[in-house]
Amino acid sequence: MKTTTATIVLCLFATLFGFAPRARGIESEGTRWAIQEDGSILWTDFSGDRIPHKDHIEASGERVSTVLRYGVDGKRAFQLERSVVWPMLRTIPNNTHASLTIRFGTDILGTALVDGERLVGEKVKSLRLNGFLTVESEFPLAAGGALEVERKIFPSTTGPFICERVKLTNRAEREIKVEIPEYRKVSTTDPNKGVNGSYTLVEKLAGAGTKTLGSGESARVEFSIQGYSEGKGESELDPDLETEEEARAALVRELWTNLVLETPEDVLDVAFAFAKIRATESIYRTAGGLMHGPGGESYYAAIWANDQAEYVNPFFPYLGNENGNESALNSYAHFARFINPEYKPLPCSIIAEGIDIWNGAGDRGDAAMIAYGASRYALVRADQAEARRLWPLIEWCLEYCQRKLNDAGVVASDCDELERRFPAGEANLCTSTLYYDALISAQYLGKELGVSEERLEEYARRASEMRENIEKHFGAEVRGYQTYRYFEGCEKLRSWICVPFIAGIDERKEETLDALFTKLWTENGLLTEEGSATYWDRSTLYALRGALAVGETERALDHLRSYSKTRLLGDHVPYPIEAWPEGSQRHLSAESGLYCRVYVEGLFGIRPTGFSSFQLTPRLPKEWNRMALKSVRGFGRTFDIVVERGEEPGTIDVEIARGGEKTTLTARENETIPIRL
Repeated sequence: MKTTTATIVLCLFATLFGFAPRARGIESEGTRWAIQEDGSILWTDFSGDRIPHKDHIEASGERVSTVLRYGVDGKRAFQLERSVVWPMLRTIPNNTHASLTIRFGTDILGTALVDGERLVGEKVKSLRLNGFLTVESEFPLAAGGALEVERKIFPSTTGPFICERVKLTNRAEREIKVEIPEYRKVSTTDPNKGVNGSYTLVEKLAGAGTKTLGSGESARVEFSIQGYSEGKGESELDPDLETEEEARAALVRELWTNLVLETPEDVLDVAFAFAKIRATESIYRTAGGLMHGPGGESYYAAIWANDQAEYVNPFFPYLGNENGNESALNSYAHFARFINPEYKPLPCSIIAEGIDIWNGAGDRGDAAMIAYGASRYALVRADQAEARRLWPLIEWCLEYCQRKLNDAGVVASDCDELERRFPAGEANLCTSTLYYDALISAQYLGKELGVSEERLEEYARRASEMRENIEKHFGAEVRGYQTYRYFEGCEKLRSWICVPFIAGIDERKEETLDALFTKLWTENGLLTEEGSATYWDRSTLYALRGALAVGETERALDHLRSYSKTRLLGDHVPYPIEAWPEGSQRHLSAESGLYCRVYVEGLFGIRPTGFSSFQLTPRLPKEWNRMALKSVRGFGRTFDIVVERGEEPGTIDVEIARGGEKTTLTARENETIPIRL
């Protein structure tokens, strides 16, 4: 069926899709890692000045997280230090950062013998990342040949431990005897420093002993580090690491076969696939329910109005991950506990498994963040009962923002999400823009919930006035550009001048983009402020999404390519990061959700307008003939969006498919198409 009408009406039936990220084994100039056929990335070149090199990556499960500090030294030997975090083993004082965190440098092969000789002279052959860190290396043997070692390191998906499975293979032409000493270490923490007293840490090796291996034969040893609290009724576990590996692989497979990006550019497709892992794995099963946490050895068992409510929660319904959706709803429910008739500010963070708050920065515009995120989440989630639970919170946050309008008609706040790291004045551009966008979403959501026409008309009036006031108050010449001042009196260009674009405010797009991509752009994305050396990926990702949303496709794509190549295949991989120099480029989780939203809401231009409807504004780059989002899980359905160059110049064909049902329409390039499922 083909139609040229602007609206698609589909009756779609339940089905299940399975798509894997595409990759063609490419290498990219100026990078360290290369994409493989299976979607993993691989480092194999250790020549010249490529070593020594060190990096760090975070990986998480429901009850544990680990930052692996790994590298290859100048002699080509593998190095590893494991920082292990137990979010629910709370320390004293029980504040934002009170997750038990211990570093372990245990080398399980350090005392191993082959034919009575110590293992020395390791030569790393490859490092692979795909939700696991897999290292292949060889130790030369005194009598010829080598012992091949494969290490696979990963967190448990549900248990309080990290895992390392080691495969030993005899590559000599003779039989060898491998001796691996038994290893078990139990330690306890100071009972006066734990909320539940002392915590027990157990390092243990399974499969130790003497093994005789013929040529080509293999054996395994397995190492785990776990933590538990007897004070909470917990005891030591005996994990089956093979089962744990299968569970981790199943999680990655689920994430890589839902919401699949297909473009002609492998770097973009694979960076998107990796970002889904980091965005989703960092969810912790706390006493306060599932809580998505930023991570970074600092932020666990806690939620923030920006990282969770604004950044990552609106992404989860498109992906369809159960833990993601549950954690999103749970985070909004936690914030809803604090709505009050006096309209005092909501806390910007709820910490310590939900029992306490942190509000040290004051009002950061948190109500605008929550209203923006919750209304978009509820629309894409398309669950009537959930939406009714969220509506009082959204309504309260909108009213709070309205009561915070200053004489210029924009929203006042104590600071912004950077919490006074950089000045934000008495009213900043970001908060007012989020309020504006939330008012638009609230109209769509309110209509689904039967909210009175009078209330919805009031939201429409407020949105119209807010857009005018944003232009009047923030629109300005800064450093010779007709762009936005971030706050009254701000005389420097700031990265967050991009934020109006994500709300469809495009009056100043040309010169604002010139300022962003010429004055502020670096190889690591946008500088936070002109003249500084600081960058935060979150504003870079907003800028890329916003530039696509307002139709600056070619310029945005050039910078998206550059950014993605650096983050996926450069020296610090494979995810978006928090910031530099703060945090040493930690792999905070919500930034990966923002990366995925660059494509969902920017490149494909999806804007939810109801439980079964959305606006679609595809931005097909001139160099591409096709792009697709496969197995989209939003709006209560699973469907594909395929965009192809049309037969007539300046047109595109858009196909919406589910099961055997396909509907295709032809539209003008950059046209906004209302879709009803």
